Amino acid sequence: MTETGTKTPRERYRDQVRTEIKEHAREQIATAGASALSLNAIAKRMGMSGPALYRYFASRDDLITELIRDAYRSLADAFRAAADSGADLFGLAHTLRGWALDDPQRYFLIYGTPVPGYHAPDDITHIASEIMAALLDACAALPAEGPAAPFEAHLEAHRHWAGDHPAPPAALHRALLCWTRLHGVLSLELAGHFTGMGFDPAVLFESELAALAAKL
Repeated sequence: MTETGTKTPRERYRDQVRTEIKEHAREQIATAGASALSLNAIAKRMGMSGPALYRYFASRDDLITELIRDAYRSLADAFRAAADSGADLFGLAHTLRGWALDDPQRYFLIYGTPVPGYHAPDDITHIASEIMAALLDACAALPAEGPAAPFEAHLEAHRHWAGDHPAPPAALHRALLCWTRLHGVLSLELAGHFTGMGFDPAVLFESELAALAAKL
């Protein structure tokens, strides 16, 4: 960066090339999955040598990390915007579905089958925690009803997945219940498992939200 805070032509060019590399990577992932991602294949499509491309991403894992970071950041920003506009738990659920339908491969990159041998860096875990924090905030805002479930004591003893969020055990339980059920429906829908079954997946999603509302 220069002293004026603007990027040099060389820096802008580098950003453009990195963006193009990521676009080709997303196309590869959509066709063959993240485990088949090949930097050499991307370099060939771009008319570059393999070593030249490695100046922009040092390894396949570096490229995957960047794609995953972008995906988590996109969803975290969508959740934050929804929460700032007053969305409740079910508003966040609709935000999640809209985000997932907008780019299914991006969804599967972070919520699908893990890439063999890949381990995400700590900063990605931090971004993912922003998403869960928005969900926990919404669950904590719901009125507490009924006696504590036995599972809530278990969650309280293993609440590291919630980070440092102060949500009570009931909110942890609600958040986990919502997260697992909504992702279950979304994963089946995006993978095409409802195709040919004759019903509208959007109606099923609304039905799941209604069932959650009654349970929560």
